[in-house]
Amino acid sequence: MKSDIHPDYRPVVFVDKQADFKFLTRSTMPSKETIQWEDGNEYPVVYVDVSSASHPYFTGKQKFVDTMGRVEKFKQKFGGNYQSAQKKTK
Repeated sequence: MKSDIHPDYRPVVFVDKQADFKFLTRSTMPSKETIQWEDGNEYPVVYVDVSSASHPYFTGKQKFVDTMGRVEKFKQKFGGNYQSAQKKTK
């Protein structure tokens, strides 16, 4: 294998702040911050928005997802003429 072309594969702590959930695994994700883990060692830390501890599929809890802007974006794209735009393409 060629040297100096592979990413640094090392232990990294992923933190889901929303669920107060942390896990240590190996990854190539870059990080400038570190955190002290339960074993006393310091590891790079990466913050994630969703993990298995906060995802509705795994928790069984439905969570309201903010969809503001999606409907407005759709209306702006089609200008309220979605039905007529559909008929024109047929």
